[in-house]
Amino acid sequence: MKYLILIYSNPENWEHPAYARTPGFRELPEAGQAELTRQAEALHEEIVASGELVTGVALGAPGDARTFRVRAGVPATTDGPYAEAKEQLVGYFVVECASRERAAEIASRFPDTRFGAVEVRPIAELVEFGTG
Repeated sequence: MKYLILIYSNPENWEHPAYARTPGFRELPEAGQAELTRQAEALHEEIVASGELVTGVALGAPGDARTFRVRAGVPATTDGPYAEAKEQLVGYFVVECASRERAAEIASRFPDTRFGAVEVRPIAELVEFGTG
């Protein structure tokens, strides 16, 4: 089954990897930063080698996002993804795993769990829409 791993963070500087831009990461000693980065790279290599990684995407800054809504037939556009949110969606990974537990184990190993939040959701079957 496929799972979506959503990574949320509040980086001061919107670059990737987002966890490396958080105050908590910067407060770590240099050896701690290097070890956490090594662990992240090892996890990436592991899920690539196992065939579990389907894709991973880093998102642009929330300030560049636009949200669209239509209420009572009237379209409205606002800047940014959400009002008043401190943590923003910074990226996602899609993994294909044998179990929900394996997807959770992978997600729990992302460094972002220490400085932000990581969410795992099963992906429902895709529905193909007709073209005509």
